[in-house]
Amino acid sequence: MYIEWTEKALTKVTEKMNGVSGYLLLKYDTDDCGCAVNGVTVLWLVQELDADFEKIDTNGPTIYVEKSKMIYLDEMMKFDFVESANCFMLKSPNEILNPRLSFYRK
Repeated sequence: MYIEWTEKALTKVTEKMNGVSGYLLLKYDTDDCGCAVNGVTVLWLVQELDADFEKIDTNGPTIYVEKSKMIYLDEMMKFDFVESANCFMLKSPNEILNPRLSFYRK
């Protein structure tokens, strides 16, 4: 799996991290979604990393993904930043996985 960051997304994620150290997780969030196959991808900045996460290759900040949720993601993905919506977008050559991806510091 590989995730590419656009220049706009790199600039914005650096700004949002604001010098805070931690781990960036691409989390497949299923809370309040009904069941495990219904969920949305979000970015979390966390201080501790569970053993269930796998490092993903990127051209920017290191991203970790839950091993059990990798089936919901594509092999090649791209983070972009949509200025008009003030949010990230996660897409692949096949689809837009989340057009309004949120960033949280946990």
